[in-house]
Amino acid sequence: MTKIHTYDKQAIARSVAKMLLEIDAVLFRANDPFKLTSGMMSPVYIDCRKIISFPRMRTTLMDYGATVILNDIGHESLDAIAGGETAGIPFAAWLAERTALPMQYVRKKPKGFGRDARIEGAISQGQRVLLVEDLATDGGSKINFVNALREARAEVAHTFVIFYYGIFVETDAKLREAGIELHYLATWWDVLAECKERNKFSDTTIKKVEEFLRDPHAWSRENGGK
Repeated sequence: MTKIHTYDKQAIARSVAKMLLEIDAVLFRANDPFKLTSGMMSPVYIDCRKIISFPRMRTTLMDYGATVILNDIGHESLDAIAGGETAGIPFAAWLAERTALPMQYVRKKPKGFGRDARIEGAISQGQRVLLVEDLATDGGSKINFVNALREARAEVAHTFVIFYYGIFVETDAKLREAGIELHYLATWWDVLAECKERNKFSDTTIKKVEEFLRDPHAWSRENGGK
């Protein structure tokens, strides 16, 4: 089982932000914004999937994750860890190893043949399961996966992600209403602070990104998005 280090959430967040910038998982594109699956326009994009290709970095991130999970949820408060298809699966596997817990993974929809199952792996009634994904934006996919686990008679009250956007006010309320507590390592605000300290991007880009983070819906509409 992983060693539990002194838990300094802000220090972890800034460390994670530095690592994400180091591997170019963070993109700022204020003049040519990204179109998200929701239809929103965004000057920022993050690719947490890149983490799987950097062994030393992912080891540190999973140690941070295990520290957060065991401190904030509890050492004996979980029975299993489930990864959301597909990005959550490797992180769930590494965290299951570090916390000495069984693992499952959850499909986005039934596979359509065989058992037609959405849950792969052993699951039992009343099993207390932590859902793991790479990131959280508006919380919609978390609720979808949690509902699948609950339909399989598991108890799910927590979800963990590496990165949480932390800018959509409706997300927290949506997750609370669904009976889910979100745990994470870093947000866009941590990345922005690190970018400012490093002078990573131009002042103009930083200003536009900050405008988006403060009111993402208004920024999107002004830039041709939903």
